Amino acid sequence: MSTNRWNSGINDRKLKEDICEIGRRVYNKGFAAANDGNITIRVGENEVLCSPTMICKGFMTPDDICAVDMEGNQIAGKRKRTSEVLLHLAIMKERPDVKSVVHCHPPHATAFAIAGEPIPQCILPEIEVFMGEVPIAPYETPGGQDFANTPVPFLKGTSCVILKNHGTVSFGKNVEEAYWKTEILDAYCRMLILTKQLGKPIEYLNEEKSRELIDLKKKLGFDDPRFHAEDCDLCGNSAFREGYKENLPQTSAFNAPPQYPGYSNEPGCAPNGCQTPDGLAAAGSVDQDALVQAITDQVMASLGK
Repeated sequence: MSTNRWNSGINDRKLKEDICEIGRRVYNKGFAAANDGNITIRVGENEVLCSPTMICKGFMTPDDICAVDMEGNQIAGKRKRTSEVLLHLAIMKERPDVKSVVHCHPPHATAFAIAGEPIPQCILPEIEVFMGEVPIAPYETPGGQDFANTPVPFLKGTSCVILKNHGTVSFGKNVEEAYWKTEILDAYCRMLILTKQLGKPIEYLNEEKSRELIDLKKKLGFDDPRFHAEDCDLCGNSAFREGYKENLPQTSAFNAPPQYPGYSNEPGCAPNGCQTPDGLAAAGSVDQDALVQAITDQVMASLGK
């Protein structure tokens, strides 16, 4: 037997408990009303644990968790698998580094999804380091393969995607990390909405400070879509323009971001843009629990605070 094959974890009670714990967090934060949302963990080459359909995520038990193969066929569990598991599987197929996916409807981020308003960049240091640009995937009726495929053009270098008129989907190397991305995004969207209510324009970071944060992000081993996009404006929500094609979201609720040369235009880059250096971890592959405080300290230090 090949040494790189996984052992199936469809009977791993600890992983099932992890799904239930994240379900409680999602529900208690108001990210999933009633039976909304779904959670998965990949436990083998062809096995994925998932939350069942028609159950409140705040009240699941390990016995409720079921399992599917990578095509969405149910292979274990007493309850029927969620109808939206195909979304999770499409992300896992496109991004082999992803081991867990969380889909829910955080209210502040979903407000941006409903309005089709791009999430501004170059504003908050922690967002630049931990998130980067958050793309908006086009709307499709939930449940089918067309819906599942909507985030696929936007997955390179990111760990969270807004689903137009629907909610969010976030992903990482474990279920806590996948959930953590959703919590960061919704907190940021709430700050933006509160800022809008103050009636003053957003104050963007200048080019020097914005570039320092992206340099710090690369140094710390995080991926970012701006590392992969040729001639991408540093703050202009354009790293995913190939996915958007002619439907690039335009800022309307906030003042337009400044136009700074993209990260791929820094001195010494190849004509096709600066790619992620050898050895850089894929998005979400860093042990973030161990790095959060250290990164925050370095971010603030880089701003001279």
